[in-house]
Amino acid sequence: MKTHHLVLLCCFLTVGLAHAQPPNVVYIIADDQTYRDFGFMGSQDALTPHIDKLAAQSARFVNGYVPTSLCSPSLGVMLTGRYPHQSGLHYNHPPPGNSGFNKMSSAAEYEAARSPAFEIIRSQSTLPRTLGTLGYRSFQTGKFWEGHFSNAGFTDGMTIFQPSPHLNYTGVTRVLKDGSQAAHGNGDHGLAIGRETMQPIADFLDRNGKTQPFFLWYAPYLPHQPHDSPQKYFDLHRQRGAAEHRIPYLASVSQFDDTVGELMTMIDQRGLTKVTLFIFVVDNGWTPGKTRMKKSPKEFEHTHESKYSPFEDGLRTPILIRWDGHTRAETHEQLVSSVDLLPTVLAAIGKPDAIASLSGRSLWSAAIGESKLEDQPVFGEIYPGDATSLGHPSRDIAYRWIRRGPLKLIVPQSQKGKAAWGDYLTDVALFDVVADPDEKTNLAAKPEHAADVQKLRRQLDAWWTPGDDSQVPQPRR
Repeated sequence: MKTHHLVLLCCFLTVGLAHAQPPNVVYIIADDQTYRDFGFMGSQDALTPHIDKLAAQSARFVNGYVPTSLCSPSLGVMLTGRYPHQSGLHYNHPPPGNSGFNKMSSAAEYEAARSPAFEIIRSQSTLPRTLGTLGYRSFQTGKFWEGHFSNAGFTDGMTIFQPSPHLNYTGVTRVLKDGSQAAHGNGDHGLAIGRETMQPIADFLDRNGKTQPFFLWYAPYLPHQPHDSPQKYFDLHRQRGAAEHRIPYLASVSQFDDTVGELMTMIDQRGLTKVTLFIFVVDNGWTPGKTRMKKSPKEFEHTHESKYSPFEDGLRTPILIRWDGHTRAETHEQLVSSVDLLPTVLAAIGKPDAIASLSGRSLWSAAIGESKLEDQPVFGEIYPGDATSLGHPSRDIAYRWIRRGPLKLIVPQSQKGKAAWGDYLTDVALFDVVADPDEKTNLAAKPEHAADVQKLRRQLDAWWTPGDDSQVPQPRR
């Protein structure tokens, strides 16, 4: 009888441990896509059936934001759970900047100049590094600006900070003065994912999917330019009567959506869907304008109000959270931010305190229908693509912004007596982005909004006032 009871107890403990294993985590990150351009967000011309299906199964946070509308610092927020002015990752290119790098004499000189910046991500906690201490394997694919994938704590990855001339599209490989080649800095070999192949993900899942929990970073170079999708996608949107200037972009959106469908099928066919937490977000917005690109006249420039800007088309993103059997498929209207994603994931896997002093709040209780999310403001900061120095975001900040309720305040920041970078605004601006989503009517000077401006400015300054960068990570001298 005692033996029988012992066997039952062992079986009970084994089942309990099996259920206690944390979920796999999959980040799906769109690259340069406007928040409106999804079927589930109401788009009439963007075709995103696979992402729409994911949305229908997810907790949908439709008023999401990224703090900044530029690739690298936005991805840095997702990796560290900290704002750019806290992590020190506020740029695409460290000094001397993109054009300065292109003028260098050799790949060796370029790599020596860029590499010190990688110490910034190595010096702090990140999601993949932390998950590694909890028994996860992690796989980086696609966009990644921090050199070798291991710098951010990934155990496996595609980006190795080496040239990838076999990827025959712009923004991937640099050619220096002596003819030597170097990685541009935004993902090199990793940028093949989605555009060229999905096989590396299949291989990773086959190696690790059943043996231990995993974290997958799927951040393809899509629908980012070049908008050179297979012809079938162009034909699809031309036959539907899409506006000419939107067709190249919409083709890339459809191509990206198909890769999301392929990824979801990979995971499902391996029996991993029910034990996987999916996160969907856009790194920054990108809206096609009507001006053709000089170097690639089949494509179009983005609007001034989207990528790089402090406006809605650059900053808004839907955020989706799905873990079958846990999350509730419903829409949430409260303001949220990509800085909330890391604390949300840690809460979902049962390790909410694994990283101390994170900047965001967990959305997990709301995502599982346990409690309603409180209304809180969201904040952000806009920078040029090139940093003038490392560890000093105050020297490069161009705009700070806050949205609370329908009102959004944008504060330009001059540097060395010059107007704020980008020529977006010269004075403080206040917009009602619900009534005026295109931000055409500045309410800041209207007497009836004077109190709103003062209150939002106090909250913005309390969040961050540029000046003291002493706590910002810096590379060793």
